[in-house]
Amino acid sequence: MDWFCELPNLTKTDPEIADLIKKEIGREEFGLQMIPSENFVSPALLEALGSVLTNKYAEGYPKKRYYSGFEFVDPIETVAIERAKKAFGVPHANVQPYSGSPANLAIYVATCNLGDTVMGLNLPDGGHLTHGWKTSVSGMFYKPVPYHVKEDGYIDMDEVSSLAQQHKPKLIWVGATAYAREFDFGAFAKIADEVGAYLVADISHITGLILSGAHKSPVEHVHLIMTTTHKTLRGPRGAMILVTKKGLEKDAELAEKIDKAVFPALQGGPHEHQIAATAVALGEAMRPEFKENGMQIVKNAKALASVLMHRGLKLVSGGTDNHLILVDLTPFGAGKGVFASEALEAARIFVNKNTIPKDPSSPFYPSGIRLGTPTLTTRGMKEGEMELIGGWIADVINEIKRYELPAKEERAEYLKKFRADIKSNSRIADIGTKVRNICSNFPFYFKN
Repeated sequence: MDWFCELPNLTKTDPEIADLIKKEIGREEFGLQMIPSENFVSPALLEALGSVLTNKYAEGYPKKRYYSGFEFVDPIETVAIERAKKAFGVPHANVQPYSGSPANLAIYVATCNLGDTVMGLNLPDGGHLTHGWKTSVSGMFYKPVPYHVKEDGYIDMDEVSSLAQQHKPKLIWVGATAYAREFDFGAFAKIADEVGAYLVADISHITGLILSGAHKSPVEHVHLIMTTTHKTLRGPRGAMILVTKKGLEKDAELAEKIDKAVFPALQGGPHEHQIAATAVALGEAMRPEFKENGMQIVKNAKALASVLMHRGLKLVSGGTDNHLILVDLTPFGAGKGVFASEALEAARIFVNKNTIPKDPSSPFYPSGIRLGTPTLTTRGMKEGEMELIGGWIADVINEIKRYELPAKEERAEYLKKFRADIKSNSRIADIGTKVRNICSNFPFYFKN
């Protein structure tokens, strides 16, 4: 087993933390990690992320730093920038954002004034907090006008057009965190251009699919792109902001505005170990095997969706075009997401409870679950495995149908009893054993 599994130095100096990390390695190795915003990074990337670059304070940009000692760090960040520009075909890239939410805030700072109107997909309809939701600074500091999905689960483009014409937003987001269909970037561009809005694609979930050719690219249609570097890109937990040719045609100073918004407006020293790992991820993403992986992610998701529907489960929009599936559990009652996610975890299948459009319950007790295929595909699983896994998921959900979300004052005691029930459920335990066995047949990538 490699050093990042054995942890020899950490085991010696801090056995408590080392033991917990080793247990997490075991959880990932012998469970099905199906939260669609997660993936497994390569051993090479882990080496970059855990390198001495974490020691360097690097406030500023390459060749424009506020400290000394950048003989090697500047070239590393430059490599990350150039690889991002090449991979996406854009003229400018900023690789310093710490993560997706601060990167999106930088876009607001660069393009909007406080109080400007912005549009994004409604959070319960699959959107993201930073696209104007009321509890986010994006909804507190700016005037949000949300758009929605239709009854069929697809984005209501007629509504997007109508709202844009009515409210004349400064910025329109296209992107989501729980939307299973392909985005029509061209249709959004037509609407944004008509009202003079900046169009920003938040492609955090689908970046790897775009670079694989499994999803259309937004580059020719939008002014700015934000993407996290984890998820389907299989990189570290970070983010990038890309300025397109169209963006520079709209505002020749847009690249400079983005850079100033990231630093010094919102961030201090960038995390150069994270940036080095991003460079590694981008290098890997331009290899043929990465493109094959991206295509297989979608094939697996479609196969899994088909099995789930065949087993009687309702999917929002009736299927998927990408890496994720949103299961609507309201046919079995409101608020079933918490029961399904915890029962599946007991069977070593890790998904997340999630709201569905027009959810009759609350975000804390939502009526859906969100799951996806990136990590399963990284392990080498294909359509045959999706057939098995889909059946196990359906079997677990059958075990929780009889549980009903009680009144608020009764929930703590009810959920305590539910958790005891699933721990002693022999059917769920049997599925957990099958999950462990299939994971053994697809060895954890750390040991490749």
